[in-house]
This record gives sequence, C-alpha cells and structure tokens, in this order.
Amino acid sequence: MRPGARRPLLAGGALLLALALAGCSDSDSGSGSGSGSGGESGPELTVGGAYMPQPLAADMAAGFLTVTNKGGTDDALTAVSSELAEKVTLHETVDRSMREVREFPVPAGGRLRLASGGSHLMFEGISRKPEQGEKVPVKLTFEKSGTLTVRLPVKSATYQPRER
Repeated sequence: MRPGARRPLLAGGALLLALALAGCSDSDSGSGSGSGSGGESGPELTVGGAYMPQPLAADMAAGFLTVTNKGGTDDALTAVSSELAEKVTLHETVDRSMREVREFPVPAGGRLRLASGGSHLMFEGISRKPEQGEKVPVKLTFEKSGTLTVRLPVKSATYQPRER
C-alpha cells in the first residue's frame, strides 16, 4: 500500500466511529419524547476542586470534589473506586447525620458539589494513610458518561478550600 493511501481509510474509520458514538449519545439522552429533535446534548462532565484531607483514622478517609455538567442531559455518579481502599461509598450529610446513598445526581447545566460537612466520598478499609502532597487516583463511574479517573491531592487534615 502506498504511504498516502492509508489517510482516506483512517479518515473513513474516524468518521464511522464518530457517527456510532453520536448514535449512542442520542439513544442515551433520556428525553423520552421520541420527537428526535436532537436539540439536547449529552452530559459534558468536568471535575475540579478535588482533594482528600490527610486521614486521621488508620482505616478511613474522605474525599471531596465538584463535578460540573455543561451538557444538556442529567447524569449521576453511581460508583467510585480506588486502589487505596477496599471500597469507596457515597455519603450525604443531612441535619448532622451521615448516610450512605446509591448515587448522586449531576444535573444538566449544573453541578454536584461534595464538600466538608456535606455530601462526600468515604474511603473505607484504606490500605495505608496517604501523606500530604501525594495524589490518590480515584475512578468515578457515571450512569451515562462512563468512568473518569481523577487524582485527589492529599491536603492537611485542616485544609479548607476557598469558595469559588
């Protein structure tokens, strides 16, 4: 095959992949209207402000972050995992009482904020206490967007992020 002959094949393959992915996002839009208007975009997630306070307990830690959804479709954080912990659970705090939840919604055009004193990630059965300055890899699994991997910087136990 001559050197330039692969370019049309690669371009055609990329086009087919893009069309297949676009088809998947349309069917997952959750609009349920059946109108096929196509005006609604899928979730567009970004993660910011992520951190883990240096754990005080030998077997537990907390994690905080903000997920922003600039897309036109709701999504939900449904699972979290990390090599640091046996399991990572989702917790919300209501009236000073903490409880485990199955998922956190990430509204279209909105955000999910996990912050100290409120909703958070709970790392249970940690294998070691991470040190300040270290970055802990964490996999966030979303209902529609799949998995995103983020690195939570370990901050001092008393760290308080600035409000944005």
